[in-house]
Amino acid sequence: MISAAAVLLALLLDKLFGEPRHFHPLVGFGSLADMVERKVYADSTLRGLLALTSLVLPLALLTGLIVQWLDHWIIGVIFLYLALGWQSLLIHARRVQQALLESDLELARKQVACLVSRETSELDEPGIARATLESVLENGNDAIFAAIFWFVVAGAPGVVVYRLVNTLDAMWGYRNAHYNHFGRAAARLDDVLNYIPARLTALSYALAGGFGQAIRCWKEQGLAWKSPNAGPVMAAGAGSLGVILGGPEVYQGQFQARITLGAGRQPDVAAIDEGVKLIQRALLIWVLIIAAGGWLLL
Repeated sequence: MISAAAVLLALLLDKLFGEPRHFHPLVGFGSLADMVERKVYADSTLRGLLALTSLVLPLALLTGLIVQWLDHWIIGVIFLYLALGWQSLLIHARRVQQALLESDLELARKQVACLVSRETSELDEPGIARATLESVLENGNDAIFAAIFWFVVAGAPGVVVYRLVNTLDAMWGYRNAHYNHFGRAAARLDDVLNYIPARLTALSYALAGGFGQAIRCWKEQGLAWKSPNAGPVMAAGAGSLGVILGGPEVYQGQFQARITLGAGRQPDVAAIDEGVKLIQRALLIWVLIIAAGGWLLL
């Protein structure tokens, strides 16, 4: 029951306060990772692995020492709260939604650029809604559900390792000339850490919406996506919502012929709100299951 109470309290803190306004540990970690990259970078998988290990291992050990030293479950709550990006994700999605409701495409493009790495300057309303929904669904796993999963499984050290690796993947996990080798270790480890959480997230998206269509899209489309974990999550989410996501896009000046995910209508501004509500329902399912599991273990 302590895990269930810790998750609920961390979610409440995130709901009330959102991300720390003045300094976020993950932002500081990103700056540290930039410094390490400048010092050790080479077009080498081994260099990337050494950089990842030098960044993640000491902080994981430090987290374990803090938890052992202070020896109180509230410490885990603080670490989970700092790892969650629930309200931040929803706030960014709402900003895009509001700009579209006001028919301000320029503002909507600027807001969605905070969520995605693709080119946004020429996106129309369906393209903006599609990009927003893809980010909401995929990051729902990364910033909410996978963080909760690793906290329940391995406590504060588990969630810290997960979020640090996930951050390094976001920074280095690109398949381009600069990061193809250096970022490979971060990308592969992130794939491993996300494998189970992503499939649990996809299942919760299905349970929170159109179950049959979500499962069908997951099975038929998810495994063909460029990412082994984002594919099932986004396909299940799109199928659950009854919208079409994916399709070709331009990333950093390079065209990517992405497959289509989901089924139904083209996404619009209303679909963004539906995606946010899907996340909320899926999160309720997770909390109830964690609480029930804790009760059964009493």
